[in-house]
Amino acid sequence: MEFLKRLFNKEPRIEKVDVEKRFQLLTRVGQGSMSKVWKATDPRNNDLVAVKVLDRAKLARLQQRFVGLDKPSEGQIASVLNHPNVARTISHGITTNNEEFLVMEFIEGDSMSYLVETQNARMKENCIWYCIQLGEGLNYLHTNDWIHRDLCPRNIVVTKDDLVKIIDFGLMVPNTPEFRRPGNRTGTANYMAPELILRQPTDQRIDIFSYAVTCYEMYTGELPWPAADTMESVLHHVNQPPEDIRQYLPDLDEQIANAIMTGLEKKPDDRWRTVQRMVNEFREAGDRLYPDQ
Repeated sequence: MEFLKRLFNKEPRIEKVDVEKRFQLLTRVGQGSMSKVWKATDPRNNDLVAVKVLDRAKLARLQQRFVGLDKPSEGQIASVLNHPNVARTISHGITTNNEEFLVMEFIEGDSMSYLVETQNARMKENCIWYCIQLGEGLNYLHTNDWIHRDLCPRNIVVTKDDLVKIIDFGLMVPNTPEFRRPGNRTGTANYMAPELILRQPTDQRIDIFSYAVTCYEMYTGELPWPAADTMESVLHHVNQPPEDIRQYLPDLDEQIANAIMTGLEKKPDDRWRTVQRMVNEFREAGDRLYPDQ
């Protein structure tokens, strides 16, 4: 019977693309944990684009974590997103090497990781506005029933005009009961919420925790806990409270400090209920501190 179902319900044939022939690949501009990215030109319209090709073996290992859940591909997810603080995906498909690929807007700018590390004047002058924009992008994902699961500086770019863009959606999942079940630890260790580490049920508040860690790091250049490179060491986050951000920045505005520290609460019920509420705190503080901006 299963054979007959497959025979009479054939999926539409996908035309595979030779990306090296379809696009003029100019230079490598990045490599994530699961992909390679090129700056490229689309000969059909001469537009600059970013061509992202996913590593087939690594993607297969990731998909094993979602067996039976019918997880949408990164291309399927990214292609329906439309927000100023979320990178725009133009198209997606399969290469002639059976690799998934995405064609995205090419963003001239700096990785948030770079700005966090350098803590330069640009970062210090714009930090509150970067936090607000990042939160608005994340809130857009949440209001459209997605959980990002991997928000961190590595997955954020800031354009030359100081526009913040979330750029990676490889671990993003629908906000449905199936994907909120305990057990799946996908993410970046230093930004994982305690309930994710402990394999408890999760929801969008794991992103609020990651957002708070990212904002903390944007302000201080430091993580709230000692950096961890193994799951065993990241359990430290569960057993120890975060370092209060005021230990690094004693003069930080109380409303901003409290917004970040509330987002870092161990128990999900003690965090902000929504990203928008945390963003509202940042915006109110920004308007008060910088009324002319």
